[in-house]
Amino acid sequence: MITEAEIDSRYQRLDREARQGGYNLNPDIAFTRNLVRGLLVNEQRYGYMACPCRIASGKKEEDLDIICPCDYRDPDLNDYGACYCALYVSGDVVAGKSTAGPIPERRPSRAERKEARLKGAREALGTLAYPVWRCRVCGYLCAMNNPPLVCPICKAKQDRFERFL
Repeated sequence: MITEAEIDSRYQRLDREARQGGYNLNPDIAFTRNLVRGLLVNEQRYGYMACPCRIASGKKEEDLDIICPCDYRDPDLNDYGACYCALYVSGDVVAGKSTAGPIPERRPSRAERKEARLKGAREALGTLAYPVWRCRVCGYLCAMNNPPLVCPICKAKQDRFERFL
């Protein structure tokens, strides 16, 4: 259960950090506190502050782009005056010179994100002399002609390995 004191404390910290970085939290305090509550719930649930307006996978490496402040905050602020969940808003919105309208989702689908990660890994590694095998149990990676008989980390058998690159 998230307490009001926890919400107050995190709200104050986020507001201070936002101001120090040249950003603004949404001036609608009740709305913003509700978003902060969502961040705290996600932090308890997953161990990190996943954006409350998106569905997190629960796997930090898959959700790095939506850990608040998310990767999409700045482009959304520039284009629409607010981030997707409207926790952060532009100075013009705070001053009442403009209003934040609907913000389209920028986050690629899970399949597109996975393909982009694999493509980036392939490009970074270039052509390898050996295939890379990944243990589906613990994520251990090794480069050799065949996967090991037993994973040196979790002791999973060879059939639990998949070709990674």
